[in-house]
Amino acid sequence: MDNIRTEQDGEITTITIDSPDDGNRVSDEMAAHLAGLMQQASEGSKAIVLRTAGGDFCLGRKTMGRTWPQPEALESREKMSMVFDFYDTFRRLKIPVVAPIQGRTSGFGCAIAALTDITIAARSARFELPETSHRIMPTAAMSSMVDRVSRKGLLYLSYSAQSIDALNALAIGLVSEVVADDEVEAALGLVVENIRRMPMPAVFAVKAFASNAAGMSIDGVNDYAQNLHATVNTSSRMRE
Repeated sequence: MDNIRTEQDGEITTITIDSPDDGNRVSDEMAAHLAGLMQQASEGSKAIVLRTAGGDFCLGRKTMGRTWPQPEALESREKMSMVFDFYDTFRRLKIPVVAPIQGRTSGFGCAIAALTDITIAARSARFELPETSHRIMPTAAMSSMVDRVSRKGLLYLSYSAQSIDALNALAIGLVSEVVADDEVEAALGLVVENIRRMPMPAVFAVKAFASNAAGMSIDGVNDYAQNLHATVNTSSRMRE
């Protein structure tokens, strides 16, 4: 797609949504294409940088809004399956996705920000879930955040439909770090360069542990951590 660019720098893949005149809104076709690009990149890269062009990160889905008459429930569910498949792509990837966030991030864009593994936000960035103000149930976007964002933060975003600033987004777990607007690229570079230096088994193991441990008992967490620690740290690939 002309509005999605991919660049390769060694073992780091950068995917850029380049539709600034449309607020980098994502169509269903774009989301499916993005999912495919991320899956492809995960086969040979250590990290994916997912970014957008222009002043705003992403103002949502192109098709957001209610139309009448509404389709039947089964048709509606099938149509929305693309969105949930896109969300699940982030969770299935074996490598981290890092996103620098600028400007406004709304709806589907806010979901993307939550789903990325490391999210570096400019201090002036704003985040919102405006669905309820449009008489739309926000549970699709909420599903992307339920294991990322605090319950109180998620309910505030959903019920208020108000935007929050980057520091509040940090407080509720929506972003990883907040830096001055002119320091985003430097902060991104520090994270990416450290991942670049990591052996691939360690890259996989960190993502696997973070993805799986939260749903385990503490005994299971301890066993899983010990197994990964012993298996990965003794691997000859850690010296490559």
